Parts: sequence; C-alpha cells; structure tokens
Amino acid sequence: MSKSIADSCPCGRSARYDACCGPLHRGAAAPNAEALMRSRYSAYVRGLADYLLATWHASTRPAALDLAEEPRPKWLGLEVKRHQVTGADSAIVEFVARCRIAGRGQRLHETSRFVREDGRWYYVDGDVD
Repeated sequence: MSKSIADSCPCGRSARYDACCGPLHRGAAAPNAEALMRSRYSAYVRGLADYLLATWHASTRPAALDLAEEPRPKWLGLEVKRHQVTGADSAIVEFVARCRIAGRGQRLHETSRFVREDGRWYYVDGDVD
C-alpha cells in the first residue's frame, strides 16, 4: 500500500500524521522541545490556531492568531538544524521553514526558545536569522 501525501506528517518526519503530530494536536504532551516545534509547524500547515496559542507561553502569547489572513503562506517544508537542551526545563530549536507567499519563495530561519512547565513544553520566542 502506498503512502499518500495526505497521510504524511507535515513536520518532515517519515511518519503518518496520526502517529506523529496528530496526538499532540489532540492534547498529548510533547516529549521534548523539538517535538513541540515540529507539531507547531504542522499546526501552521493545518491551520490550527487554537493549538498554536495553547502551546505558546503565557508571557509572550498573542491575544489572537489569524491564520486566514491574506496572503496565506503555502508551507513547503521544515528542516530542524539543532535541538539543544539548555537547562532542566529549557531548550532551543534551530530550524528553517520554507513557504511560498503570493507566489514568492520564503525561508524562515529561526532559533526558538522553549520552556517546560508542569510537564508541558511551551514556545517562548525566537530569533530570526
């Protein structure tokens, strides 16, 4: 049986969505900051604004997130460059996300900061290169 693109997880791992980012989108806790970052990328691809807000640390979380705003990006791929644990409950993830906006290719190269509180990882902020 061939694997359809619809079954593939957008995060770049060679796993089906239902076995990869899907459980996190349904409420499971991410095991580490990289898994959370991959699930957040997949949430952008799938338009899951509620998940993105729920996994954004309260200290930096925006009041709202409009993923339907035009022009909408077409997400093309994710490459994780580095996942580094920086403390007992903190980590950074460096990644490159590719997308097309209004027909033009874009690259987002970011080093993101994450913290773990009460057993759950949260995105704090990031530095864009």
